[in-house]
Amino acid sequence: MPFSASLARGVAPTAPGTLHARTVTGGLSVPPRPGLTLCFGRGEKPDVDLGVGVDDQWVSRRHGELTYRQGLWWLRNTGQQLVRLPRGQMMHVTTEPIPLATGYTPLFVKGSGYREHLVELYVAGHDDQGPLSRRAAETVRPETWALDDDERLLLVVLGQRYLLYEEDPRPLTYAVAAKQLAYICPDGKWNERRIEHRVEAVRRRLDRTGFRYPLMHDKSQGRPGDNRLLHNLIRGLVESTTLVPPDLDLMEDDTTWPDTAP
Repeated sequence: MPFSASLARGVAPTAPGTLHARTVTGGLSVPPRPGLTLCFGRGEKPDVDLGVGVDDQWVSRRHGELTYRQGLWWLRNTGQQLVRLPRGQMMHVTTEPIPLATGYTPLFVKGSGYREHLVELYVAGHDDQGPLSRRAAETVRPETWALDDDERLLLVVLGQRYLLYEEDPRPLTYAVAAKQLAYICPDGKWNERRIEHRVEAVRRRLDRTGFRYPLMHDKSQGRPGDNRLLHNLIRGLVESTTLVPPDLDLMEDDTTWPDTAP
């Protein structure tokens, strides 16, 4: 049953399970009624309930559906382009429907060129009034992690390309980082083995704090390379503003570094 055909049935928009959805072209609230389906895409009503990417022909006229069944909202991609969910999860037209968790879920419909069209979804829980306006509320500061002076210097050296906001950055190798650290602090006794131990110690400590990205090996999925875990560590520290571009001053910008090629 399309959502547009069920508005007159009188379900409170803040009932548990209510789905709030919005794009740049509008928004709506959908009651949690078994069999109810919300459709989104480039098309017009009555084919879709919510427009997304309406000026982008890469977006299908009916690109996705959200259906309420078994006490959950299930997302299905019905379009030709991929749908991207948080943590890089992708959905193809052949992908099985995915249930939405209570709370906020953004999804992105791939469009032409570099365009991605955002659909914001919010499933209300018990005693939940849905997404409320907080324009006057105090801004929440980013969650940052404590680093000692040696850790900060080490991670700035390893992650200098991230702090320059380069496209697709990668950490410096331990060998190159050791040479740079030897120039910065000759008495620091930095070598590849010490760097490896300090990085692992930071990863272990932050892994227990709810860090955004995996920092330790997951035995059930094989053993990823340490470089991938180092990438996760630096990426998370930069995104959280634990490390910021002014930290590059620790490296003394006028220094000419030896052998810095990847």
